[in-house]
Amino acid sequence: MPASTKLTEMVRPGRQTLAFAVHLFTASGAVCGLLALIAAVEGNWSRMFAWLGAALFIDGIDGTIARRVRVVEVLPRWSGETLDLVVDYLTYVLVPAFAVATGGLMPYWMAMPASAAILLTSALYFADVDMKTEDKYFQGFPAVWNLVVFYFFLVPLNPWAILGIIAALSVATFLPIKFVHPFRVVRLRALTLGLLAAWGLLALLAVLEDLEPGTWVIGGLCAIALYFLLFGLIRPRKTTI
Repeated sequence: MPASTKLTEMVRPGRQTLAFAVHLFTASGAVCGLLALIAAVEGNWSRMFAWLGAALFIDGIDGTIARRVRVVEVLPRWSGETLDLVVDYLTYVLVPAFAVATGGLMPYWMAMPASAAILLTSALYFADVDMKTEDKYFQGFPAVWNLVVFYFFLVPLNPWAILGIIAALSVATFLPIKFVHPFRVVRLRALTLGLLAAWGLLALLAVLEDLEPGTWVIGGLCAIALYFLLFGLIRPRKTTI
């Protein structure tokens, strides 16, 4: 009998139930993704981002819960990491790509190649076993297209500018540059989490105002986005003794 099976049998059923509930919580992000896709089909972009926001919230806290419950040890049969990638591809990639293709952000002949680039590069990124560095950063653009497309709908941009951003980030997926993981990177974690919470509140206001919030909301969201974009590129200065 495999060691993992023996370990599972030694765990109390209550802990197994709790661990499986955590997996269900992670999987519920896929339901949010479906509801976001339905909203996108209906052209209700605010509702689409509301559901993508709910999925983002689930994805933001399920890992912490899983580590506390020790899901990997209690239920080794189910891979939380694989489950997370499946849900993330739906909510971070597929739904946003659909929004780019059908949201009127650019002409159809530009939108389809842009959407294809999002889907293809993200699939390869999610298959990269080295997507995270030893110090817990993401290596390459981490395919958070749900956030990028949110800004496309929030800030009026020329179609060529949108196409250029998508092209640049698609290339950045494969570059050896770092992007911060808000919950795992130790450096300036308190500041990062504080700005993440502020971003969530501002994004909620933007969605409630049908993606037409006040200038201060848009300015705040853009400033915080710049922080996260540059965080991994600016390395701390090494001190010498």
